Amino acid sequence: MTPRLTIVGAGPGDAELITVKAIKAIKSANVILYDALVNVELLEYASPKAELIFVGKRKGCYAYQQDQINELIVERALKFGHVVRLKGGDPFIFGRGAEELENAKEYAIEVAFVPGVSSSAAVPATVGIPLTKRNASESFWVITGTTKSHKISGDVVLAAKSTATVVILMGMSKLSEIVKIFSNQGKSETAIAIIQNGTRANEKFGIGTISNIETIVKNKQLSNPAIIIIGEVVNQRVDLSEIYEKANLAQQKQLKKSA
Repeated sequence: MTPRLTIVGAGPGDAELITVKAIKAIKSANVILYDALVNVELLEYASPKAELIFVGKRKGCYAYQQDQINELIVERALKFGHVVRLKGGDPFIFGRGAEELENAKEYAIEVAFVPGVSSSAAVPATVGIPLTKRNASESFWVITGTTKSHKISGDVVLAAKSTATVVILMGMSKLSEIVKIFSNQGKSETAIAIIQNGTRANEKFGIGTISNIETIVKNKQLSNPAIIIIGEVVNQRVDLSEIYEKANLAQQKQLKKSA
């Protein structure tokens, strides 16, 4: 068997938000290494003979360190053939997918990449928040809330000075610092939304302003995994539940007419 690694984006959480190409890769895998943010329903596409290895992180506890994951990829690829590294969202957006590909190539392992639907865009969309909208926002930043050194990214300060929509991933532990940064820029009344478990059945969210979001988070008991969206587009949120309800009613009426 030819040693092969495919990095696959599993999407933001909803098992239906997966690409056809990703499903084909999962089905052909001899070994699948998957993260904590991956919906385990996707593993049902795997061959019954495939080895499934959880290598993610939960509540700050690592099943494997990154060096160990790199070693696992190489060892399993050389021994069993096709390894799929299944990662949440898009692996090239704060997912360390490029690092894993580069490491595998050093061992002459064939590599491929299947992009995923990024949570940075999909999660806001599922609650009706457009990241860009005419007369509201002409651009958006996607920033990691916590850097490798466990400090807040300096880009948050730069983004707070702009008129762009700001999307912060992995930022809940730095929420107080984020609030302070935006408040210092005179944006205490800027709209902000926090969405936990986006696109999943247990999704919940809170919407407020920079000045009151910490209270809302406490009252709604919001925590990781969550995405933070800051900007005028939050006020432009479309009530999708009302749209879906009207569509369902229209469909029911049509079915009655057909009957």
